[in-house]
Amino acid sequence: MSYQLQSDPYLENNASKYPAIELLCKLGYTYLSPEDCVNQRGGLQNVLLRDILRTQLHKLNQFSYAGIAYKFTAENIERAISELDEPLTEGLIRTSEKIYDAFMLGKSYLEKLVDGTSKSFNLRYIDWEHPENNVFHVTEEFSCDSWDKQKNARPDIVLFVNGIPFAVIECKAPTVDTEQAIEQMLRNQGKDYIPQLFKFAQIVMATNKNAVKYATTGTPKNLWCVWREQDAEWQNKLLDQYVVGREITEQDRNIVSLLEPGRLLKLTKYFILYDANIKKICRYQQFFAVEEIIKTIQQSDSAGNRHGGVIWHTQGSGKSLTMVMVAKYILMEMSRFNPRVVIVTDRKELDKQIAKTFAHTRLSPARATSGKHLIELINKGSADVITSIINKFNTVESSGLKNVSRDIFVLIDESHRSNYGSLATKMRVVFPNACYIGFTGTPLMKSEKNTMEKFGKLIHKYTIKDGVDDHAIVPLIYEGRFVEQNVDDANIDLWFDQVTKSLNDAQKTDLKKKWSTIKRLNSTDARIRRIALDIYQHFTEGYKNTGFKAMLACNYKKDAVRYQQIFEQLGDITTAVVISAPDMREGADEVDESTDDMVVSFWNKMMAQYGNADDYEDTIKNKFIDGEIDILIVCSKLLTGFDAPRTQVLYIDKELKEHGLLQAIARTNRLFEGKDFGLIVDYRGLIQKLDSAMEIYSGAGLENYDNEDIHGVIVDVMACVSRLRETYSQLCDIFASVRNKEDAEEIEVFLADNEIRTKFYDALCSFGRALGIVLNSEKAYTAFDKQEIDRYNSAFIFYSKVRRSVKRRYADSIDNKEYEKQMQNLLDTYMSVAGIKQITNPVDILDRDELEKELHELGTTRSKADAIVSHMTKSIKVNRDENPAYYDSFSKRIRDTLEEYKNRVISDAEYLARMKSIMDDYRKGTTNITYPEKIKGNVHAQAFYGVITAILDDVMDINANIDIISDISLRVTEIVDAHNTVDWQTNKDIHNKIAQDIDDMFYEIEKSTGITVDFDSVDKIIENVITVALRRFR
Repeated sequence: MSYQLQSDPYLENNASKYPAIELLCKLGYTYLSPEDCVNQRGGLQNVLLRDILRTQLHKLNQFSYAGIAYKFTAENIERAISELDEPLTEGLIRTSEKIYDAFMLGKSYLEKLVDGTSKSFNLRYIDWEHPENNVFHVTEEFSCDSWDKQKNARPDIVLFVNGIPFAVIECKAPTVDTEQAIEQMLRNQGKDYIPQLFKFAQIVMATNKNAVKYATTGTPKNLWCVWREQDAEWQNKLLDQYVVGREITEQDRNIVSLLEPGRLLKLTKYFILYDANIKKICRYQQFFAVEEIIKTIQQSDSAGNRHGGVIWHTQGSGKSLTMVMVAKYILMEMSRFNPRVVIVTDRKELDKQIAKTFAHTRLSPARATSGKHLIELINKGSADVITSIINKFNTVESSGLKNVSRDIFVLIDESHRSNYGSLATKMRVVFPNACYIGFTGTPLMKSEKNTMEKFGKLIHKYTIKDGVDDHAIVPLIYEGRFVEQNVDDANIDLWFDQVTKSLNDAQKTDLKKKWSTIKRLNSTDARIRRIALDIYQHFTEGYKNTGFKAMLACNYKKDAVRYQQIFEQLGDITTAVVISAPDMREGADEVDESTDDMVVSFWNKMMAQYGNADDYEDTIKNKFIDGEIDILIVCSKLLTGFDAPRTQVLYIDKELKEHGLLQAIARTNRLFEGKDFGLIVDYRGLIQKLDSAMEIYSGAGLENYDNEDIHGVIVDVMACVSRLRETYSQLCDIFASVRNKEDAEEIEVFLADNEIRTKFYDALCSFGRALGIVLNSEKAYTAFDKQEIDRYNSAFIFYSKVRRSVKRRYADSIDNKEYEKQMQNLLDTYMSVAGIKQITNPVDILDRDELEKELHELGTTRSKADAIVSHMTKSIKVNRDENPAYYDSFSKRIRDTLEEYKNRVISDAEYLARMKSIMDDYRKGTTNITYPEKIKGNVHAQAFYGVITAILDDVMDINANIDIISDISLRVTEIVDAHNTVDWQTNKDIHNKIAQDIDDMFYEIEKSTGITVDFDSVDKIIENVITVALRRFR
């Protein structure tokens, strides 16, 4: 190796890069200098070491014909090199997938044979069966140009297998956070940098010697992983052999675990997956679970059948992908046994989810749509993997079908539910000698541990605490809330007598028993209204503008529909309900709600809108995952097997216990950018005891688990009290040496130092996040006196202003950008002028009488004016898309009035008079906007005129071309109206036709008038026109 160590041990090269290269060389990589690599590559845009790859392709490949071995022609070798270097025309991940296919399957080439005929033979790039036949190289400072040669990047270390880049390492000094290395790696993968390197890469690593994270191509920053080696004997043997004369570092451990040549090939072959255009690499627990499963199934019991067992990997840790990896490993490595894999779940949505996951692999999956179909799939044996719901085994068992093969592998998802019942017995009748492997996302209860012997041993576990410690899932914070409920017994009895007149005494008695239970009391309308209002306030103040979403779980379908009705009345948040059909029992006690008018009416509305139950559920789910719905309301559906990472809050108004509770709360534990925790808000008092050490749980059946198995499952919200005080102290400590801590200028000068400023940004962000939790929690908030809370609020406002100022002063980019929305929401919600945030009852601004009643109930002149502002702002927000220019004119008048009021230019009385005047104009439709004569009376054309002029104002003189813009507005109206069919709002083809017609219109205008509108402006007009049209043409 040509490098020289420099004197400073904390330099990046000395601390990280050179020790890494040294260890890699000892592990079996041959060092190549950057100059040698450039010579091999033939240019800085190329990344393949062509001479090495060419030599290896000749060495590894030959074909046999008539008993004689032949080498591939030089022409086919060159073609194989060229075709491996796929162009990036389909994007980085799709291109990477094509290259991965080539690695795994090779490529076929036509060779002319000695008898004059031609035949295709397979050529391989990697020798997977004999890793020692491959060659491994390492280089440093791998200089690479972007496609246009405008940018150059130099990854610190690149590893090659047979001259192909397989791994990229970015090194940092110990004083630099690995986050910087990750950001640099992600930037380099961008289309403007060097994606041509990363289309080949299987593992990417960020290290600063003391901390290491790894990922694969395309992995977002928040999903980079840590590796914890569980084969300590293997790892320690290599470390003791190759790391001599210095302390072993975390970097050394990770290099051995991930990049030792044999391990690198194993990870690439079995543990890389492409799932819906996302490339994924296993987490360490998935790798070792698969390793342990393979060891287990290779052992036999006394009857000659394979051993099975249970995998417990906490929810959110990638359990479904682990099942895919197990199936892939079994089918690839045990092909000589003709294995078949059957995936069994007990919920339709889980079955669909897992089938979908397998569909994105190279396996041949089939989903059993009925019991009969399952029989056909088993008989045919054409599918590598069959997915099925467990109840379909009723049909199979009844048919008498039996498959006695010991090479059928049954993987059972959420096995704690489905394994021990009668259906599981029928499944074992169908596959008496199969190998059964159970997967569960929740820990086994004490009683289940006793019966697990029917299944096999506990093969591998990954606990809740493991997931939180690894940052594979976020911790969960628990807050119990109590909604007071006064029961008027006399009125309830009177009402009960009235509605049960037609029932006999026995029926009345039975019904009264049910009604008097706490469940039925909790479903009364008054209680739901109060909880809905609490949820509304909690969500809108704490989470609405942060990008995060919430779920609400309730007992009954009727409750779910009622909650949505109330939220719709309150406005400002978007909600949706996902329930099963009225005649399907769901929720508490699986009550039959098939005759409930509210539920039936809601269901019929959903079926009319979406067509069928599957499309209804899938559409709502996708909208929620994409962030289009604020609160998703459910009974039982989607509380298991549903991943929506942006879900931060779960509101519980449902009786849950044991596995059901643990599964439900895990909906909030998935990773998402800017998400530090999931929040569980419990209106049922499910968890009755949560001790200070978080080690003893009771209520909701949690006492039925061993404490060590559920340790860390949730943290009481009161733990955030000390966290707030701690983060405040850390923030203040930064400025300990500043003489006058209230002098903004002195503080800004102090923050001229980059390192101190970075600490300040991070400390303020941590303080703000801790403050936000407390301000949004009644229980935590009351732990502070007013003076202390005021001090924290004042500090946050002051330092937020400092932050904004020093960013301009020192030209910093946004720090902690993933938390920016949360920080802004905290300022807007809790630090704003008091009256403007006042919540009033949801009265329509156009309903004069009701609004006057409401205003009359408000005490002060200012509060009345603020109420008008709140109502108008809501109404404008709801309707703005119909005519942005029109509604923006009212928004401006409101803003101008507020500004004058805040600056004390106008009094309270003038403030109210001004707002009443604006409200009157709003109701009458009176605006200061003037429209051209041509479009007067045409409200649609006026709306389009507003959005078109807003865009064209930057590219032409509006007044000089007012007739042309009027004609454009009229023509756009005609185009939209011509496409206004029944389904146009959801029909993307029609949207595209509208876009094309508008595009053609501008082309005709250019030909006839000579006026040119650039493509970007046309695209903006099309986008805004469709947005407005969706609101106006229904």
